[in-house]
Formats: sequence, C-alpha cells, structure tokens
Amino acid sequence: MHEIASVPVKITEIRDETPTIKTFEFDGCFSSKAGQFCMVWIPGVDEVPMGFSSPSSITVQKVGEATEALFSLNVGDTIGIKGPLGNGYTPEGRVLVIAGGVGAAPLRPLALEGLADTFILGARTADEIVYKDELGSLTDLRISTDDGSYGHHGFVTDLLAGAGRGGSGVDPEDYDTICVCGPEIMMKNVLRILNEKDLSDRAQFSLVRYMKCGVGICGSCCLDDAGLRVCRDGPVFSGTDLLKSFEFGNYSRDATGRRVSGGGH
Repeated sequence: MHEIASVPVKITEIRDETPTIKTFEFDGCFSSKAGQFCMVWIPGVDEVPMGFSSPSSITVQKVGEATEALFSLNVGDTIGIKGPLGNGYTPEGRVLVIAGGVGAAPLRPLALEGLADTFILGARTADEIVYKDELGSLTDLRISTDDGSYGHHGFVTDLLAGAGRGGSGVDPEDYDTICVCGPEIMMKNVLRILNEKDLSDRAQFSLVRYMKCGVGICGSCCLDDAGLRVCRDGPVFSGTDLLKSFEFGNYSRDATGRRVSGGGH
C-alpha cells in the first residue's frame, strides 16, 4: 500500500463560521473530492481525521483537546495535512444534500461545484448554522433548527417526511442521489426514512469515526458486523451497505476500542 506523507501547510485565513466552528484555509491545495478526508497533524498535540471543506480548507468544531489546540493557532502557523484519504461522494442526476451541523463541511464542495440541487441544513440553533449565505446563493437551501430560532422548527428528517414551514419539505423520490453527513443518529433516521421508501440505494453517507492510522491498517474504525473500515472503505458508504451494519447509529468506539453508546460523534 502506498504511504501518503503528511505535508506541512501554513494557515492563511481563519474564519469564524459560528461560535463553535471555524474554517481554516491553508496554502496547500489538495486534489480532494467531496467527502474525502485528511489526517490533520497539530504540532505537539495529535493527528486527527477531518473532512476537507474545500481542496484548501477544513472546517472544524471545537469538541476536544486536538480541536481546542487547533483553535488556538493563528494565521501563519503550520499544521500537517495527510490526504486526501478514503473515497468521496459520487453524485449523479438530481442531487439532494442533507447535512447536520458541521457535517455540512464535507458536503460544501458539492455546492461549490454546482452539483447540489437542494441542500437541507440542520443546526441546534440559528447561531450554529454554517455557510448559510454561501449555500443560499449556490443551491436551493432549506434550513431546520432544533429550537425553531430559524427555518423549520424541528429536525432535517421532518423535511424528508413532507413537513416544514412554508412548504420547505422535499420528496426524496425526486432525486437520483442523496448525499448525507452529520451526527450518526441523524443519519440513521434519514436512512430509516429512505429505506421505508425503497430509496436506500440512492443514498450515500459520510461517517465520522475515531481513527488511529487513517489508511486501513489498525482496524480502529471497523464497523460491526459488516467489517467495513471507515478510513479505507469509506468514509462514504451507500445506504444499502450501512443497512448491513448493526453498529451504525447504535454505538461507536473510543480510543481503546470500547463501545460508546449513541453511534458516532
């Protein structure tokens, strides 16, 4: 297997997307497809997986030690990027995109490339909506918030079920490809709705799991009972593949391999 080396890049711009999410632009440009990820080395701290939000950026939510260290960096500081890794989305025909929170990051390239016909974006509250103006100018954007502070009051799954303020719901049968990323429990519920409509074969889901190597060697990101490696066989999987995994949406694993209830991050 060809080993991909980490490439040092300088941070050229830092944008506050929300109070907890930042985009880091860097001076390297990587030939990544929407959905592919990289291993990001934060000097002296750790190397962690993150999705590309463009060929020269990552969009990150502060959730732990590594991301907190990343948030402390400034323009001109250096990080390491190993990638692109894994596979990406393969959109065809009319494309529906469904994102929850920072899960919009690996889906953003689809909008930038003009491939997203409709983009459903969910957030906890209005303050946590990412890329709102940008996505609104590039695609047919539908927004839901858990607290009702913007758009539909509820979840992205409501919009798939035909609900939504002002007719914001969509019919997934109108789309040839459905690309999804977000909290795993959200994706599980999206897959359930699509499967009930016999549309699981049109859906592609990007998973976020704990990874050590990022290249399929250590097995830390394998899914029961399908045995799929998120880093090597994914991170994008078809809905039909995920229906074979009991682990998806039910539990994830920590750094020791121990099961953690809830499924994903």
